[in-house]
Amino acid sequence: MPAPTQLFFPLIRNCELSRIYGTACYCHHKHLCCSSPYISQSRLRYAPHPAYATFCRPKENWWQYTQGRRYASTPQKFYLTPPQVNSILKANEYSFKVPEFDGKNVSSILGFDSNQLPANAPIEDRRSAATCLQTRGMLLGVFDGHAGCACSQAVSERLFYYIAVSLLPHETLLEIENAVESGRALLPILQWHKHPNDYFSKEASKLYFNSLRTYWQELIDLNTGESTDIDVKEALINAFKRLDNDISLEAQVGDPNSFLNYLVLRVAFSGATACVAHVDGVDLHVANTGDSRAMLGVQEEDGSWSAVTLSNDHNAQNERELERLKLEHPKNEAKSVVKQDRLLGLLMPFRAFGDVKFKWSIDLQKRVIESGPDQLNDNEYTKFIPPNYHTPPYLTAEPEVTYHRLRPQDKFLVLATDGLWETMHRQDVVRIVGEYLTGMHHQQPIAVGGYKVTLGQMHGLLTERRAKMSSMFEDQNAATHLIRHAVGNNEFGTVDHERLSKMLSLPEELARMYRDDITIIVVQFNSHVVGAYQNQE
Repeated sequence: MPAPTQLFFPLIRNCELSRIYGTACYCHHKHLCCSSPYISQSRLRYAPHPAYATFCRPKENWWQYTQGRRYASTPQKFYLTPPQVNSILKANEYSFKVPEFDGKNVSSILGFDSNQLPANAPIEDRRSAATCLQTRGMLLGVFDGHAGCACSQAVSERLFYYIAVSLLPHETLLEIENAVESGRALLPILQWHKHPNDYFSKEASKLYFNSLRTYWQELIDLNTGESTDIDVKEALINAFKRLDNDISLEAQVGDPNSFLNYLVLRVAFSGATACVAHVDGVDLHVANTGDSRAMLGVQEEDGSWSAVTLSNDHNAQNERELERLKLEHPKNEAKSVVKQDRLLGLLMPFRAFGDVKFKWSIDLQKRVIESGPDQLNDNEYTKFIPPNYHTPPYLTAEPEVTYHRLRPQDKFLVLATDGLWETMHRQDVVRIVGEYLTGMHHQQPIAVGGYKVTLGQMHGLLTERRAKMSSMFEDQNAATHLIRHAVGNNEFGTVDHERLSKMLSLPEELARMYRDDITIIVVQFNSHVVGAYQNQE
């Protein structure tokens, strides 16, 4: 998290600080804010609505505004030092290297780097990574929450279990059910790879387990064991849809425990998008719901990098999504189902977990809210009914699944929430990661082309290269390196420390107006193993 505001504004007196903050009224309903000409509405998940408080961008650039005021003392520029910048950027970084067996790495994945940079307080993004223990492969995913972090937190904890269960053969499901029935220890399904900040909700674990158990019991009843083939695409779709259904059902049923009752309602009334990759050998499946993205980094024969998109954004920029929505509702709603590039004029992503306000009937919403806790009944957002709400559901969590067979030239995969893609083009993302990864592993000797050079000239060339490489080596994590560029890049495409310092110095009240939460996972593939798979065919 960014350091406290007082560290960055030592010269701003309380009265001056209040004037600055007075230009941006903090709103507890940031997802439903009044329109402002100073803040890009594309950065808000929910469109402005007059029922909520204003949340405006300052009239000038906030940093210039603070520096331009007349103070009793002489104004001084204050920037974070490089160690302070690194401390903020690296606070949430995590790396995992796949273990080697007998000196040979038998996995198509070498490892992955992940990181997060908050803009919301608390951060609404989540991330997950786990190895499937009862089946093959690894799961990795990023989750972008809106209207709070409750839904993204729940999905990040639960979705991989639903996917893993969907991939299990009939015999293994029976073994697990028999173990639960007899009170024996369960076979572990997943091995999680988590940063210490990536917590799990202990209070809800029993509720979550019971819902998961009901799901695998139904899978046992549906599958008699005659078919042994598991369709990964179908498993991913079923897992996404079933989890979303359970989130909805748990909120409708409620819980006698007041804490859990409020928790399941918060999860259901908030929302989250998800982009998940399942990698098994050379088989790569990407399941996407919403507007996070999966991007493949491909190294061409000449050493250059190209980006291959493995997901589609589910928003108004996707013509097929627009057509799907219109076909699912009566013709007289064609002009109202999407207004101002938003679902019912409010929600940016057209697919998401939770968000029951776009799925439940009006009667069901009112009944759940009236019987719910006071915190829910007093919340203006939960009581608000979207305009032109006639034929729900308008929203689905069903993912779009893309399959790609890995090739030796496929070097890495980037999974990231839209906070990254809003600031960087996909080709720049792949180039920066590609150059970072190859720079870490391959250092070419300096070529002088046969010309005579003096010791002084050679020293200059070495000094110049060392200066370039020093910025490369200050990050030992590819996701951190990418975040550094996303936040600190100038118009020339290079990291500007002054700009990076300013952006990381933004107080929590202002940070969200300049960027979104950023969550990134960079998965590095093992080209030798991928090539071996190819040669076996």
